[in-house]
Amino acid sequence: MYGSKVGRDYKNIERRLIKMYEFEPKNICAKKITFEISDDKKLHNVNFVGGCPGNLGAIVKLLEGADAGNTVKLLRGNLCGSKSTSCADQLAIAIEKALAS
Repeated sequence: MYGSKVGRDYKNIERRLIKMYEFEPKNICAKKITFEISDDKKLHNVNFVGGCPGNLGAIVKLLEGADAGNTVKLLRGNLCGSKSTSCADQLAIAIEKALAS
């Protein structure tokens, strides 16, 4: 019984290759962005160090498991006030670089 249960649980585990990325953004309040991209191009564990905790916390929740390429399209070009970029835009830039590497 114990062995068969372990066997069933093991078969349900998906093994994925996940790469972690770290990015130092420019001209925004956040000082660092980290995230992971799985081999199926899904985002995981997006994290901002610094910045607006409410807005960035929402972005992080919304992006868990999101398609990386689609996320770039959605976030690229978003601005913060009079700045020429934003945390979302910088994340899109970081994801673009990660996908190209």
